[in-house]
Amino acid sequence: MSAVPPTPSAPLARPEDPRRGRRAVIAAALGNALEWFDIIVYAFMAPVIATLFFPDLEDPIGLIVTFGLFGVSYLIRPLGAMAIGHYGDRHGRKAALTLTIALMTLGVALMAFAPTYATIGVAAPLLIVVSRLVQGFSAGGEFGSATAFMTEHTQRHKAYYASWQVATQGASMFLAATAGFLLHTQVSTETLHAWAWRLPFVFGLLIGPVGLYIRLRMDDTPEFTDAEKVDSPLGATFRTHMPLVLTAAGCVGVATMSVYLITYLPTFAQKNLGLPPWSGYAGAAVAGLIALVGSPFVGRLADRVGQTRIMLTAAVIGMLVAWPMFAVLTTAPAVGTLVAIEVVLGTLMAAYFAPLPSLLAELFPVEVRTTGMSLAYNIGVTLLGGFAPTILAWLVTYHLQAPSFYYIAVALLSIGCLVIARRVYSAR
Repeated sequence: MSAVPPTPSAPLARPEDPRRGRRAVIAAALGNALEWFDIIVYAFMAPVIATLFFPDLEDPIGLIVTFGLFGVSYLIRPLGAMAIGHYGDRHGRKAALTLTIALMTLGVALMAFAPTYATIGVAAPLLIVVSRLVQGFSAGGEFGSATAFMTEHTQRHKAYYASWQVATQGASMFLAATAGFLLHTQVSTETLHAWAWRLPFVFGLLIGPVGLYIRLRMDDTPEFTDAEKVDSPLGATFRTHMPLVLTAAGCVGVATMSVYLITYLPTFAQKNLGLPPWSGYAGAAVAGLIALVGSPFVGRLADRVGQTRIMLTAAVIGMLVAWPMFAVLTTAPAVGTLVAIEVVLGTLMAAYFAPLPSLLAELFPVEVRTTGMSLAYNIGVTLLGGFAPTILAWLVTYHLQAPSFYYIAVALLSIGCLVIARRVYSAR
């Protein structure tokens, strides 16, 4: 693999304004919150969605198909990454962010108001497919655009600013898990299946207009404004940076797997371990809080010691504890054990994921940054995370400890790619 050293970022041509940086974090974080709230709520509501939209399919087939539709949105993510990333490198981070949040709002609205199979028959699951595709296309460009928007407003606190990508993801996980907990403890099964399952998606719609308003009022980043532009950011990325894209995609592994394992556990607890439906949501809410509170602290640490040192430590620990945790859980299922595992996963998620956005931003030069980051992130998420719930729902029919084996394999890949990023691409 030939090394292609990153081009240094263009220096800021104006004094740095901390208030501008904070506004950039808020503007970018709201779209990230909407994206992840929709993704996590869908995963948490999978058993209900399977019943309402695939009533003719028996367990576990209906559940596998429901998670398969969850994974469908990831097939289109690389296309969204290329299209919106290219658009962001040509026309600005603000333009790309405005487009992504508008599309996300549309996708959530389709999900919130989709008639069920009992109402319109086979057209119902088709609407779900359309919703997932719109959401996936927009999400494909969100990460790269938002991360560039955050990091290009500062020179001294890039990891800290970018860590709010993960903090808001933790907030979304907490809110989605809290919604799942309340719906499964305070609402009857009949009411839940009749209409209450839609409430989290309706709530998610509130984020869209607010985020769109804030993003429209922001200026573009100083680094993008001052940087030289290339005619075809997508072409330049494919010609020059594909080894780096693939390495960065592998670095995404532990981050995305941690998220999707947490979102899968409520279904796993309910369907495979016989635990109460609310138990997995309680643990996921705690994991979300850990990511929300812990990510900014990890970001500040990464600004001082570098990203890869923290990420390698988290990946090795995760690889070592994954199997023992699931061995205990599956041997003697208990709510306390499940919550403890989700706390560990939330901690590992914060430690590994929080430095990741700034690491990817530093690897790619300004002129192809949103394209390169978007493509790398979404290849990693699609291959290693997006279909994880589907694969796990199938694998656990053969072995209940399969989630730990999957996590270990992904951790090994990420460790290898992080080592390459350090030695070949001079990542910190």
